Amino acid sequence: MTVAPERAATPSGVVHRIALEGNGIRLSALLGSPASHPPRATVVALHGAGMSAAYFHGRAHPDVSLLSTATRMGYAVLALDRPGYGASAATLPQGQSLIDQAETVRAALADFAAHNEIGAGIFLLGHSFGGKLALVLAADSPGWGGVEVSGCGHRYAGSAANTALWKRNWGDLQLYPPGTFRRSGADAPPLRELIEGTLWPETLADAAARIRIPVRLSFAEQERWWCTDSAALDELRALFGSAPRVCVTRVAHAGHNISLGWAARAYHIGALAFFETCLLDRTAARGEKGHLRDRGIDAPTP
Repeated sequence: MTVAPERAATPSGVVHRIALEGNGIRLSALLGSPASHPPRATVVALHGAGMSAAYFHGRAHPDVSLLSTATRMGYAVLALDRPGYGASAATLPQGQSLIDQAETVRAALADFAAHNEIGAGIFLLGHSFGGKLALVLAADSPGWGGVEVSGCGHRYAGSAANTALWKRNWGDLQLYPPGTFRRSGADAPPLRELIEGTLWPETLADAAARIRIPVRLSFAEQERWWCTDSAALDELRALFGSAPRVCVTRVAHAGHNISLGWAARAYHIGALAFFETCLLDRTAARGEKGHLRDRGIDAPTP
């Protein structure tokens, strides 16, 4: 792992650019760390199609940055430029499949954990296509603390031809601080991601059935990519039959790109509160096992 010299202080910590190695592929990232103490845990943030790690450190207004909010609450945040973006864009001009991205990112996170204090463990937080990647990672590696996904369902809301892409991605413009659209860094996604999108309903059904950690699924009030009526959300929740907890929530006053809008702070605090509950689950599980051992009883292994 290498650290770039660029550093930016926030009221709650320090954000700097780093580079990670994942199966021979160099990935760039933003790392936010608490200012004066080791992190409680580490949040790995995965951006959506056409975005970058900067999605989670929006500069249009201080309140929208996940890195600032999370470090203030004692978490480290590693916001990755997914394979095909940032430092790996030239190497992977067409991107990677979800399965290949998961392999690359898993190796990069092993590199990161070998050189950094991660606290109580790693939580996954993904938006849109990054949410797809987070769920695939969660299916293949049960050791994560929990997974939070926004803007990613299981049934698309009709054809993109019926709704302007701008409206699908953003919703009403007043949901975002002034300057958002000049600073978002939005660009065309790699070709491989466009192909993967058509395969997602089948991919999710397989991945969701194998997830055995807590899951939280968040949808913006003005979500226009996915079906979010009650019946659709019940179907979505039922896919995660092996997860110990599945929460589905709606984010008021938000469009699809929640983490860039005025609702970002409320959404980020809610996601971190979910992770806090996951940490309590781990503490309670350890305590129960210790209590059973004191009584001479073998505790079950999850």
